[in-house]
Amino acid sequence: MTVNTIDRLAAAVAARRPINVIRIVGIDGPSGSGKSHLARDLSAALHAPIIEIDDFVSWDNFAGWWPRFDAQVLTPLLRGQDAHYQARDWTDWYGNRLGEWKTLPWAPVVIFEGLTCTRRDTIGRLAYAVWVDAPAPLRLTRGLTRDRSFAGAAQLWQKWMVEEEEFFAADGTRDRADLVIDIAHRG
Repeated sequence: MTVNTIDRLAAAVAARRPINVIRIVGIDGPSGSGKSHLARDLSAALHAPIIEIDDFVSWDNFAGWWPRFDAQVLTPLLRGQDAHYQARDWTDWYGNRLGEWKTLPWAPVVIFEGLTCTRRDTIGRLAYAVWVDAPAPLRLTRGLTRDRSFAGAAQLWQKWMVEEEEFFAADGTRDRADLVIDIAHRG
């Protein structure tokens, strides 16, 4: 992302009306598309903390983690309270267990970064939604580059990408985004 793009995005977020005195920005899209990089750049521009969906999702729980996220993160932030949540324990790489508790102090702007964070359940609850996309072969290459040392990574990634496609199509996530960013030409 260019500095100019980040500055324009930050200005667009700042121009949005808060929802219950907070501006929550969701950065969503398929795995390996570049959401984390965008979130870090936007976080620096807005001086906003990031909640990573990787603290909730796991290889065997693609979308079912939402009630815990809603109760521990989204609803408290919308009430003007700190988010206090139990993160996934990724020491087993599959993320099948919950680990440490984390607290994110309430802030006037918070960024949610990760898979399905702008799902239908967030309508009317987020100030701004960004969809980040990249071609499937590029996303798979990025994922396998990151996770290549783990047994079964290729099979997990391929299964995951099918689940993503099905979820996003049924949910209409991309269609609701305030901004769509296609990172097709970046590696």
